Amino acid sequence: MKIAIAQINPVIGDFHHNFKSIYAQTVQAKKMGCELVVFSELVLSGYPPRDLLEKKEFVKANLNCLKKLIKKVEGIGVICGYIGENPENLDKPLFNSGVLFENGRILHITHKRLLPTYDVFDERRHFAPGTKSSVFYYKGLGIGLTICEDAWNDKDIFAKQLYPVDPVALLIQAGADLIINISASVYYMGKNRFRSRMLSAIAKKYQVPLIFCNQVGGNDSVLYDGISAAFTPNGDIAAQAKDFEPDLVVFDTQSLMGDIHPISSTEKKAVEKALIMGIHDYVIKCGFSTAVVGLSGGIDSAMTLYLAVRALGKENVTAIFMPSAYTSRENFEDTKALADNLGVELSTIPIDEMFKTFLKYLVPDFKKESPGITEQNIQARIRGTLLMGFSNKNGCMVLSTGNKSELAVGYCTLYGDMNGGLAVISDLPKTLVYNLADLINQEQEIIPARIITKPPSAELKPDQTDQDDLPPYEIIDPILKGYIEEAKGIDDLVKQGYDPKIVADVITRVDQNEYKRNQAAPGLKITSKAFGEGRRYPIAKRLRPV
Repeated sequence: MKIAIAQINPVIGDFHHNFKSIYAQTVQAKKMGCELVVFSELVLSGYPPRDLLEKKEFVKANLNCLKKLIKKVEGIGVICGYIGENPENLDKPLFNSGVLFENGRILHITHKRLLPTYDVFDERRHFAPGTKSSVFYYKGLGIGLTICEDAWNDKDIFAKQLYPVDPVALLIQAGADLIINISASVYYMGKNRFRSRMLSAIAKKYQVPLIFCNQVGGNDSVLYDGISAAFTPNGDIAAQAKDFEPDLVVFDTQSLMGDIHPISSTEKKAVEKALIMGIHDYVIKCGFSTAVVGLSGGIDSAMTLYLAVRALGKENVTAIFMPSAYTSRENFEDTKALADNLGVELSTIPIDEMFKTFLKYLVPDFKKESPGITEQNIQARIRGTLLMGFSNKNGCMVLSTGNKSELAVGYCTLYGDMNGGLAVISDLPKTLVYNLADLINQEQEIIPARIITKPPSAELKPDQTDQDDLPPYEIIDPILKGYIEEAKGIDDLVKQGYDPKIVADVITRVDQNEYKRNQAAPGLKITSKAFGEGRRYPIAKRLRPV
């Protein structure tokens, strides 16, 4: 049997768009001679629908979309994810469901059994778990249909199992010849390598082909990389879709061969593609078409502008440079060079007169040579206000430019540089920002070299550098990774060789600045633990060891 694996980019709640995308792929798959086409988890509604699941009209629209597809699609079987109703109304009223239909008839329905509640997932909030793992027969094959997490509980892969059952093992015991997994598998660095090894190991362990169909696209902070695939009973990849873009590939269950499309060759290239996709989808799905970026002459705003241009096109991005008395000549030059290299419109709005007006009323005893935190923050907030004013006037989205290292330790200003609709690089440690800049400049200099090599500075007082207030980022970033992503404590990090005082200082800063991050714009998740909904810490707290 020739099976098409269709990874599409659904828009949450846009059932018209999703219907058109699904139907178009079924037509294409049929033209390619396929007998079955497979779509991703909750593809009708888009994933994750979150509390839209509490709206009856939302669930009804999803079911109407399914009925319309069943009625219209002919000559090919379709497997897709949808929101199912729980008729017994025990536990939760809904299921995360998968269905097979063909020529106007539903042939099989299954409900997701393993419902994740960790990191960005909260499926148990709305869904009841399925209770059965049953095989169905289609075109002579016994098929076991699983939904995302259902494949993530193999005892030979996970030392600690999160659930009491393994749906894949139960389906194999029931006689499955083929395992199909429909997913909305979230991207973060390193995820695809692990996921591919895991799926390969499952196929090889049970000596059956395995098909994995993943969602692609960005929905709010969460990114989906696609890379849908088919594995042979030996665990080899027989078909593979592209990363970070919609695609369709075919797998033949008889020849065990299929289409293999290229994916990013390195993790850094994958990060770049992920962020570009994330910006595009967030801006467009939120109803905008243009964006504005405040440039400082530094690496973070340069990176944000580059990614925005790649995502939206140079004609849809405006850059605004807002120099003060503390802005160096080099930053004037570097900002213009960057804008010229990217072909974007650059506006310059000096802030000195506005700054003086604020100081007149707020800090009458101000001394230009030694601006304190108040005076520094006023400058940042003037810039934030200008950007938001430009956004209001022109109907464009402000993209904020802070990185993960700064956000972690609070080296940012509320209602200033934190202003914006999307925090593009808020999950990129500073050192990764530099590494990504080197990648971008490999073939030609797009980000001026001096932006990369000069010491980072907020330029809010004379001769300021970040390292006046912070340890070097080469030290901060691994400490932050250990504390935030790996849940290590002070003792663990000190054992790794880091200075106890620096570790304590960094961790204290992280804990004290939860209130800032709680008010930040949504950011694009590219690490295993990003700030935002996947990291739920109280704001009012005191973390003191007993």
